[in-house]
Amino acid sequence: MFQVFKKLDWFFKHYWKRYTFAIIALIVSSAIGLIPPKLVGYAIDKIQFETLTMRLLVILVSGYIVLTIVHYAISFLWDYTLFGGAAILERWTRSKLMAHFLKMTPTFFGKYRTGDLMARSTNDLKAINQTAGFGVLTLVDSTTFMFMIVAMMGFTISWPLTLAALIPLPIMAVVMNKYGASIHARFTKAQEAFADMNNDVLESIRGVRVIRAFVQEEQDENRFQTMTNDVYEKNIAVAKIDALFEPTIKILVGMSYTIGIGYGALLVFESRITLGDLVTFNVYLGMLIWPMFAVGELINIMQRGNASLDRVNNTLDYHADVTDPGEAVKVDTLNAIQFNNVSFAYPGAAVNQLENIHLTVQKGQTIGVVGKTGAGKTTIFKLLLRQYPGISGSIKMAGAELDTIRLKQLRDWIGYVPQDQIMFSKSIRENIQFGKEDATDEEIYRVMDLAHFLNDIKQLPNDLDTEVGESGVTLSGGQKQRVALARAFIKNPEVLILDDSMSAVDGKTEAKIIEHLREERQNKTTFIAAHRMSAVTHADHIIVLEDGKISEEGTHKELMKLNGWYKEQYQQQQLNDKEVSS
Repeated sequence: MFQVFKKLDWFFKHYWKRYTFAIIALIVSSAIGLIPPKLVGYAIDKIQFETLTMRLLVILVSGYIVLTIVHYAISFLWDYTLFGGAAILERWTRSKLMAHFLKMTPTFFGKYRTGDLMARSTNDLKAINQTAGFGVLTLVDSTTFMFMIVAMMGFTISWPLTLAALIPLPIMAVVMNKYGASIHARFTKAQEAFADMNNDVLESIRGVRVIRAFVQEEQDENRFQTMTNDVYEKNIAVAKIDALFEPTIKILVGMSYTIGIGYGALLVFESRITLGDLVTFNVYLGMLIWPMFAVGELINIMQRGNASLDRVNNTLDYHADVTDPGEAVKVDTLNAIQFNNVSFAYPGAAVNQLENIHLTVQKGQTIGVVGKTGAGKTTIFKLLLRQYPGISGSIKMAGAELDTIRLKQLRDWIGYVPQDQIMFSKSIRENIQFGKEDATDEEIYRVMDLAHFLNDIKQLPNDLDTEVGESGVTLSGGQKQRVALARAFIKNPEVLILDDSMSAVDGKTEAKIIEHLREERQNKTTFIAAHRMSAVTHADHIIVLEDGKISEEGTHKELMKLNGWYKEQYQQQQLNDKEVSS
């Protein structure tokens, strides 16, 4: 049960002063809280024997008030310190998770779904927070405070009465242990069900247009209802065990009260204890309710925290399959890029996605990459970005092996516009400034002109401050592509990769963007993957991929002379364009 504290020892060691102070303050506060019942019992005995004077009464009341004030002040200090530490742990762990996510490669995100990662970053972290805060409180109160109360009852009143009243405790320990094991198993299942539901909601929101287009609203709602019922049932299973804690403890505490009052009254009649002692004993017995209840809460919280911490640690223990080299090569100037006999298969795939790729790109060249869907165009770019390990052959930049260059330096060189544009739920200005944080409005308007977006921005309600909505939902496909292009242009990278990034714009717009590219990208390298041959006719070198191999390569003119796939596609597209224009 206490394994969760061992797993968090790195945190407690770092903040040992904070937790030492909090625990000491908690113990002192508890000790002070044991004094008032003795004062009450003392006053009752004085009243019974008619020896209570006004002076003594004033002293007792004044002492009671002072103790209350001191108890309040110390309680505030331990509460603030203890639960403040728990908040720090949650913040630290959330930051570690976020930093971990940003280091991960596509392999990781293929294993963990977004909804599951969000569940681990929210619900599971809350359970860990509870462990480091309320868990420590219940641990101290269910052990130290309980022993302090028992010691006061035994040493200052009567050990026989104390031991008799504590007979239900061993029964409670056995029952609580069984409840705890069941809580751990059921809570883990509930968290997994919540993660599945989370993921389903995200997919439904992202795909709302498709759901509506195919009139699947009712089916999606029914599927969601099924998942929420599953989450509900699994949480009810946890709640059923959770609900057993309090009545079980109340029954056992009731047994203790019955024993305490019955046996205590007998001892009073036998003059072995005073009436004041019996009153004090019953007050202590009432105070003992919380420590006994804390035992159950402790087990509950520890099991929940342990289950959540295991889920979070499993995520953090996943090692990125692409990392920085131990000794990085320093490259000051990026010139040639070379693919030497490169072959590659995705993790778990039986066949290679790329086979024996040979390509040399000089600085300032524009390279066109064309081919059928699934031919391997995007894969080449993913390898250039070092998103996957397991490359056969070598990729060199400026003569250095790709895996000897630091990831930050490599990705600083590259501006990447993928097939599926990612828009952040911010303004258009902020989306473009993602490429250059301190970009001025003048610079932003300039790159929007390059991306042929100026006319569009004038039609939007708030110009650059127009919010694009979740994943750019307020923009059309072509608008999102052009904002993504502007974001890459403003970075002005050494290597610009356009992965079918103009598929949603019309031919005239594409031609203007290409013209701007040719003017702006002189002496800088550009890769353009496209299905429309018109996007690459200006390229210095074009490669045609077929089943992961280069089947044709050369300039536009050279490829037209080969009478191969490229020429066939180009002529077919030209014919289609003429038919559309006519």
